[in-house]
Amino acid sequence: MENRLEKDERTNICLGVLAHVDAGKTTLSESLLYTSGAIRKMGRVDNQDAFLDTDKMEKERGITIFSKQAVFEVEDCRFTLLDTPGHVDFSAEMERTLGVLDYAILVISGADGVQGHTRTLWNLLQRYEVPTFLFINKMDQQGTDRDSLMEKLQEKLSESCVDFSDTTSEEFCDQAAMCDEAAMEQFLEHGTVSDELLRQMIAERKIFPCYFGSALKLQGVDVFLQALKHYTIPGSYGPEFGARVYKIARDDQGVRETYMKITGGTLAVRDLLQGMDDDRPWEQKVNQIRIYSGGKYESVPVAQAGDVCAITGPDKTYAGQGLGREQEGEQPLLAPVLTYQMLPPQGMDPVQLLPKCRILEEEDPQLHILWEEEHHAILVQLMGEVQIEILKRIMAERFGVEVDFGPGKIVYRETISSMVEGVGHFEPLRHYAEVHLLLEPGEPGSGIQIKADCSEDILAKNWQRLVMTHLAERTHRGGLTGSPLTDVVVTLVSGRAHQKHTEGGDFRQATYRALRQGLMKAESVLLEPIYRFRLEIPAEMIGKAMTDMEQLYGHMDAPVTEGETAILTGTAPVSTMQHYQRELNAYTRGKGRLTLSLQGYEPCHNTEKVVEELGYDPERDLRNTPDSVFCAHGAGFVVPWYEVENYMHMPGYFSRELSLEEQSIQKQNRHKPVDEWIGTEEIDAILARTFDANRREKNVLRKGPVRRYSTGSREASRTYVGKTVPKQEYLLVDGYNVIFAWESLHALADENIHAARDRLMDILCDYQGIRGCELIVVFDAYRVEGHATEVFDYHNIHVVYTKEAETADQYIEKFTHTHATKYRVTVATSDGLEQIIIRGEGAALISSRELEAEIARAHRQMQENYQEEKLRSTASQRNYLLNEEQREKIMEQIPDSEEGDD
Repeated sequence: MENRLEKDERTNICLGVLAHVDAGKTTLSESLLYTSGAIRKMGRVDNQDAFLDTDKMEKERGITIFSKQAVFEVEDCRFTLLDTPGHVDFSAEMERTLGVLDYAILVISGADGVQGHTRTLWNLLQRYEVPTFLFINKMDQQGTDRDSLMEKLQEKLSESCVDFSDTTSEEFCDQAAMCDEAAMEQFLEHGTVSDELLRQMIAERKIFPCYFGSALKLQGVDVFLQALKHYTIPGSYGPEFGARVYKIARDDQGVRETYMKITGGTLAVRDLLQGMDDDRPWEQKVNQIRIYSGGKYESVPVAQAGDVCAITGPDKTYAGQGLGREQEGEQPLLAPVLTYQMLPPQGMDPVQLLPKCRILEEEDPQLHILWEEEHHAILVQLMGEVQIEILKRIMAERFGVEVDFGPGKIVYRETISSMVEGVGHFEPLRHYAEVHLLLEPGEPGSGIQIKADCSEDILAKNWQRLVMTHLAERTHRGGLTGSPLTDVVVTLVSGRAHQKHTEGGDFRQATYRALRQGLMKAESVLLEPIYRFRLEIPAEMIGKAMTDMEQLYGHMDAPVTEGETAILTGTAPVSTMQHYQRELNAYTRGKGRLTLSLQGYEPCHNTEKVVEELGYDPERDLRNTPDSVFCAHGAGFVVPWYEVENYMHMPGYFSRELSLEEQSIQKQNRHKPVDEWIGTEEIDAILARTFDANRREKNVLRKGPVRRYSTGSREASRTYVGKTVPKQEYLLVDGYNVIFAWESLHALADENIHAARDRLMDILCDYQGIRGCELIVVFDAYRVEGHATEVFDYHNIHVVYTKEAETADQYIEKFTHTHATKYRVTVATSDGLEQIIIRGEGAALISSRELEAEIARAHRQMQENYQEEKLRSTASQRNYLLNEEQREKIMEQIPDSEEGDD
């Protein structure tokens, strides 16, 4: 413990080494360890004895596959060196280490200069804001030129790349001063730039020191090592514990290790780590703390801030996780672009392989393992074919299973091109949640951005957080091909919970369905991975190469000729470029050189063909259904995604702009409990049509067929939305509002409210007989303690008594919101606030006085019609009698003989 504490007094720098493959990255790591005295013998990659390439596969292939850790010291400064993979197929392993680095060393081959993957690494270092030193390696090779290389570095990476070979020269000070205003002021005043200011500029990524040498021959390594000590600043850490997990692995005995950097406080053996797993908190004890150097480790009792260590014990941790005060890390920028089917040995069920694959996925999160239930198959998303060979070896050596892989397929992604609202409702019996999401196109490469723009008066903060969690907890599939969704901004704009029946899982279902429903309505865009290529070929073959790139749907920059070599750069789809290396070798006879690096995702060049080949039907994807579940008569029923807006309980985001007065009314009503409805068998048929806005009690049975998932095409479904033609007419009457608005009924109510109510119902029965509509009169039982909703038929009209804590206004508003688009709905009320909402929902409106006048007019019209009919009937009868008299007179004039002859 004492020795450990003595070491902790030294400055501690976490240093990562990155490079394009074959730039000499591992060789530089070996030379740094050897020069510092950390190892006695300098290993070589080609001799398979490199200190950091400890894995058998790494030694055989001569490449770094897994990131490794080593510790070396320079005087009073201790460095933790992380050697990362350089091959593009293992870029995800490299990227995970960037989040824990204090500084990075970018190794560039002096013979090859800045290559395609070098730019990718540079962009990643910029994204993670890692201060960077550059070591230009292999300067002992013939044809390397320092000045030419510096020009290329400044041109292709940054103008702030500065040669630090001679920091006392005026030329150096002049170049350094150009990188920062403070440095310029100091240079103009004193003619130099201080080391202290240079350290600060390096830490703030305002300047990038460049050093030249040969790692294999140890040229320039000692100078570079001293520069690392001199120009780095140790991190500043607080007393509160924090840690960043960057890797999960298992040792030779199969013990699970969590690699992390301590970013605050200390971590001791037997300390308890805490985290969340699917919204459930966990707490696990640290059994051991290991400080690795190469393949060996030292067990320590305490890890201090700045240490990079591996711990055993916890099994809930994952790469990218933040512990303690640390937040979750960013999603990796580099992602697999190819999908392969894993083929198990003959006679083995793929299900048996799945747990083993999950272990590997845990260690490498970018190794996406997908279980395809429909075809009973395991799909693996990888970066390239080299990774396939490594995965085969790992499965054989660790699990004793010889697997194979089918042909690779492109990993497509999807986004949207227009703004759309998605609505999800989940309401089986005794459950309730509704979620409204606004989906907008995001910037290319931005991934899924999740936001909230919802008042807590509408949806409580805890429910909002839950929705945000569910949006972030899984990879969502697009509606075009089922590919992962990306570059979309998802904003929570509205939602609703029930005070009694809502549970956390309800919002998970509603959230998934809302996102999916929005994607079904949106204009989807299929994205494909794009390579940035650099093609070096003999100059006489440039025409053939350019023709090939055009046929491969590539976009090219102007070709550049350097001596007898032509250089062609540009971008092209991964799907067309993945096998071009073979063709290149054939027509250049091995003289051509192709460098590929992942550029990102762009709109697919052959969308229709890909969609047809994949044959994805989003409406049959039951694991990602866009449909919602509503409740009626105590039973849930499925509403197809294209009809959800006709059933949803909250107003849509695009429905209308609310005035201040309307917003105030809506604010008062939205947070009230969601109502449950009681009905009777006598009027069950009318309830099935009219009261879907309310919740039924479970003793009410729903009549008619239950709605099921739509099996039609998306195009057909889209044309269906909003096409229903209103037929049935409904008149809703606010009972007590009318009673106290009519003078005759008001006077009667002062003496006997029951008599006034009965009189109104009689009047409305007569009126319904004249008008022939479905008439519903609603009476307010708001203050009746314990009253349940009551519905019954009174002759030819329907009568509703609301339940306790529900006003007639609320009932009528919900009915109107749900059915105004499907039926001709008219509301009779003189409530000014209610009228504002009714107009906004698109229903017709008449005041109580206007209804009285309308009923009187209808009675007059009926009387007039009756009188006209009566007169018409009297006239017809008179004409009939006259005709009878004339007939009798004619008959009297006919002789008897004529009658007898007949």
